[in-house]
Amino acid sequence: MIASAPRNGPLLRDIHLPPQPSWWPPAPGWWALAAMILAVALVGLWWWRRQRRRRAAEAQVLAEVDRVLALWREQPQALASALHQLLRRGALRIDPLATQQRGDAWRQTLARVRVDASTLEQLNTLDAAMYQPSATLDAEQAAGATRRWLQQAWRQGTSARASHVRGVPEATEVRP
Repeated sequence: MIASAPRNGPLLRDIHLPPQPSWWPPAPGWWALAAMILAVALVGLWWWRRQRRRRAAEAQVLAEVDRVLALWREQPQALASALHQLLRRGALRIDPLATQQRGDAWRQTLARVRVDASTLEQLNTLDAAMYQPSATLDAEQAAGATRRWLQQAWRQGTSARASHVRGVPEATEVRP
């Protein structure tokens, strides 16, 4: 005969669910996401510090123009010479041989920076005023032109220097 079954059905044990998965260690996808976020944060920090240093150095160069203007405002020949020295130092960012250039080579270096024609004309006047004892030089215009040129040279200097080192001429460079 068949064994009799309990009235309420067979006797079953409770179902035990497995424990909840631990939150640590996270799945590999979360590790990859964390690594990407960390990499983006590090690149962002590097870029921010680089920009901050570049802006501080640019502000220092422009403050030097103001200092020279305050010091030599009443002596046009000395002002022209001091501003010319600042231009030479700024031109080193574009061309490592800028301190040795004279005449047309120097004017070509000045023209490699993207500034308007009036700024270049003012800088050429500045170049001539250094050697004239009775030079008439508008100090504010000369300092403004120097400031504009240095700002542009500072901003485009790294890319121009890198292409010059590789031997690739700039678009505005005139080769003989």
